[in-house]
Amino acid sequence: MPELLRALPAELREALRPARPGPELAASPMLATLSDRREFGADWLFERKLDGVRLLAVREGGDVRLLSRTGQRLNDTYPEIVEALAAQKRADFTVDGEVVAFSGGRTDFARLQRRIGLTRRRDIEASGVAVTYYLFDLLRLEGADTRRLPLRVRKSLLRRALTFRAPLRLTPHRNAGGAELLAEACARGWEGLIAKRADGPYRTRRSTDWLKLKCARGQEFVIGGFTEPAGSRVGLGALLLGHYDGDRLCYAGKVGTGFDRRALLGLRERLDGLRRDSSPFTGAVREARARWVKPELVAQIAFTEWTRDGMLRHPRYLGLREDKRPRDVVRERTAA
Repeated sequence: MPELLRALPAELREALRPARPGPELAASPMLATLSDRREFGADWLFERKLDGVRLLAVREGGDVRLLSRTGQRLNDTYPEIVEALAAQKRADFTVDGEVVAFSGGRTDFARLQRRIGLTRRRDIEASGVAVTYYLFDLLRLEGADTRRLPLRVRKSLLRRALTFRAPLRLTPHRNAGGAELLAEACARGWEGLIAKRADGPYRTRRSTDWLKLKCARGQEFVIGGFTEPAGSRVGLGALLLGHYDGDRLCYAGKVGTGFDRRALLGLRERLDGLRRDSSPFTGAVREARARWVKPELVAQIAFTEWTRDGMLRHPRYLGLREDKRPRDVVRERTAA
């Protein structure tokens, strides 16, 4: 057991368990629940909600694995992160964090899109998009499973276990917050905050121990079809979006803004490869010139609100989510 863990009080050391070798600990990351809660006690801490892609990293000796939420290996997409983790003095750990790209001092998911899917070094360098890996949790250290430790302890261990130099950053947190802190975050142009129970363990599921406090609404949606372009528009007119309710894909409206020419043409090429004759949505979708596709692509969408009949108001396309399974896309509901 390393000195960092031996120095823990006896009651905390008892919470440690032997960690199995391999990426199993990174197979089911902890997920936050959307919430309208604004009042919190001293047993909560607050992090910036980053507008990026979740990434879990496993190092065992000389082997580093970067894994998406769905278990996809992403070493070739973010080689600079692999190199930074391989250069760490400690050779046995599993960490949780988020990859982001910055634009004007703010995390920018649309900019990050230019890196997603690239695997050749020359293409990565030509993209001109630098990425940063913000680490916020520690799941394993030197053969010990740390997930049962309180969050505040895990964060302290993470800070001392690794060296943080670009492209690695430690996610800062505040020990007090609520409505005023969220207002401050929104004024800075952030996406929002993540409120986390400071004494909570790391749970491999969605939990109300982690709460998403958003400045604006937005979530993932499944693409079930599209419309043809009109006038000078190229590629497509709008995407037809939905979310799952059990086995039903429920229609949530269409989005026709937020695209540039490259996105329109790239989406059309991918959607043409997924064409099907019938609608994947439950119930009728009254959309002229609709073209249906297999519900295999997931898009990140910003919007202002839900209408009473379950449609999106003022939606805007932000990009594709390669790290989300379509069947996992449900309508986010707020928790107290």
